[in-house]
Amino acid sequence: MEKQNFVNIQDLDKEQLLYLIQMAQEFEKYPNRELLKGRIIATLFYEPSTRTRLSFETAANRLGAKVIGFTDAKASSVSKGETLKDTILMVANYADTIVMRHYIEGAAQYASEVSPVPIVNAGDGAHQHPSQCLLDLYTINQTQGTLENLNIYLVGDLKYGRTVHSLLMAMRHFNPTFHFIAPAELAMPEEYKIFCKQHGIRYTEQEDFTPESIAGADILYMTRVQKERFSDLMEYERVKNVYILRNDMLHLAKPNMRILHPLPRVNEIAYDVDTNPHAYYIQQAKNGLFAREAIFAYCLGIGMDEVKADTTIIK
Repeated sequence: MEKQNFVNIQDLDKEQLLYLIQMAQEFEKYPNRELLKGRIIATLFYEPSTRTRLSFETAANRLGAKVIGFTDAKASSVSKGETLKDTILMVANYADTIVMRHYIEGAAQYASEVSPVPIVNAGDGAHQHPSQCLLDLYTINQTQGTLENLNIYLVGDLKYGRTVHSLLMAMRHFNPTFHFIAPAELAMPEEYKIFCKQHGIRYTEQEDFTPESIAGADILYMTRVQKERFSDLMEYERVKNVYILRNDMLHLAKPNMRILHPLPRVNEIAYDVDTNPHAYYIQQAKNGLFAREAIFAYCLGIGMDEVKADTTIIK
């Protein structure tokens, strides 16, 4: 396999997505290996992160790599005025792959165009979050036994939610029906509805969030209202508590329905939901490790045969 960037989820076709899911399954069986022994992974986080950063760093460590990078751009030469281009070119001297989260949409794409080493997009503004999307696909397949013909309900911040934007684009291969549940201020942007129409993806839009309105869900994908994306905090205050999922709202749910959330949550999922059998967001976060191990293998040209033949498994 050749080395690859992992920047935009729409660049991957159906076969590539299923291949990565299969590879993640292999890493779930044995997460501890030395496939990346002697490699250096750089993590450049221009925005705060917990799960994404820690799971990428854990994935690198569990595969035998070493990790360098920063978690606060203010503590790097960015604070001195260094451009993104120069930062990427400099770090590429030291690392085999660069994982980057940035607050500007398109920053990861730009980095991939100037970098001599693979770039992994760990989230760029309100645009995309492709590694989260891969772990979401992995989790949906894990819980439903398929990715085909599912009813997926996206709830909350659909305007700024890069995770739902990525998921929508990736699911175009699997004949989904999406149900967009959001207040008018946070509705799915028009460009993604146009994308649905162009790719024959069925969708509905509604503002009601009741037991009856979510009873048909196979996947109920909750999102937080992203305060950091709002320029008007009064607008944020108006919409932050519009949708709160409570345990007593799940009595009509289908047996196979699972609740996902990219996390962190604020108050959009009540804590009494955590013990409900439909809740799956903690396991979903755990799957991030296996998905991101697969991403490292993909980016560094390590194929499925090499993963399956690996004899450096550490039990």
